[in-house]
Amino acid sequence: MTEIQNKFPGKDVTPEDLASKFPLVAKRDPQHFSRFTVAGVEFGGRDIPIMAGPNMVESRELIVDIAKNVKQRGARFLRGGAFKPLTFPYRSAKYNETREQGIEWLGEAKRATGLPVITEVMEERYLPLVCEVADILQIGSRNMQNYPFLTACAKTGKPLMLKRHYGASLRDWLGAAEYLLVEGNEKVMLCERGITTAHTHRATSRFLLDLQVIPAAKELTHLPVVSDPSHATFWAPWVTPMALASVAAGADGLMIEVHPTPNEAAVDPLQPLDYAQFGDLVRRVHLVRDATRSAS
Repeated sequence: MTEIQNKFPGKDVTPEDLASKFPLVAKRDPQHFSRFTVAGVEFGGRDIPIMAGPNMVESRELIVDIAKNVKQRGARFLRGGAFKPLTFPYRSAKYNETREQGIEWLGEAKRATGLPVITEVMEERYLPLVCEVADILQIGSRNMQNYPFLTACAKTGKPLMLKRHYGASLRDWLGAAEYLLVEGNEKVMLCERGITTAHTHRATSRFLLDLQVIPAAKELTHLPVVSDPSHATFWAPWVTPMALASVAAGADGLMIEVHPTPNEAAVDPLQPLDYAQFGDLVRRVHLVRDATRSAS
């Protein structure tokens, strides 16, 4: 067994897990951290790439405007959902998926700004379409243990971001990541997006950001770990504090929801930051990074 495997007698993850259940995900030694670039942006290094944009790609004009504004304020990727796993099956003119048209609009925003794109793919049949535009495929929390789907995503060769299910243990999460690496796809990052707990401090908050899982995961795996405080807190005033705390805890990237008029957002209007708030978050993230990480 490696030094890491001998050292860690975890309650959730055992040395046997690291040796035989997810050996590709496991660190070989304490200095083993994966670094890789996507569209010229490095993950796993000193920088903290920020992926920013709306929960829902609502219109061509809106996504292009958001792309221009988040890029100007320091975002390295445009995020936006065209295919959305909405909690309930009911739709309205406002609360609806833009699907294929939304992917087309993301492509237009990418061409207009040069900002690379991360977006969620929900079904294997849409992989070719989404891969035409996306630089990173987001595998959402509800698909975290859809193993045939994970395999299909990994086989595209696209960089992948695997979101943790809100009820998943660290062991479950790392096991799901092994399905991606076993296909030979080495550009994989993990994303913490909040877990279900008894108390979330606000009636409208469904999840609690698990800050502790960031150093816990980085103790066991070499994969970069991203934090999504927007979905976790479900409340805009808490997004910046939790983003800063995530960076201090060791997060390798952030996913932040941004909308020019948050209260008019088609989906989840309580959590997006406006442009000014996003610019302030980026500035403060750089300060925390500089205060907590070496220059190397």
